[in-house]
Amino acid sequence: WAGERDADNYKKQMDEERRDSFAFRNAEGKRARDVDDQMKSEAQAEEHESYELKWAGERDAGDYKKHMEREKRDSFAFRNAEGKRIRDL
Repeated sequence: WAGERDADNYKKQMDEERRDSFAFRNAEGKRARDVDDQMKSEAQAEEHESYELKWAGERDAGDYKKHMEREKRDSFAFRNAEGKRIRDL
């Protein structure tokens, strides 16, 4: 009977260790998934910021081109008007 009790106690101990092992693996898996999700979220935020900066740069370049074209047109208009003024003298 002592042997049966020892065997039952051993089985209970092994079952408890198995449950603890499952609980640990479950918690460790959740922690790993959380870390992975955090890393993916940070990478996505960095990628988004990179696109925002790219688009801002493209807008700035477009605005600069428009500004230069406007200055060029104004210069041509001024030179044209100045030429006409000189010819009219």
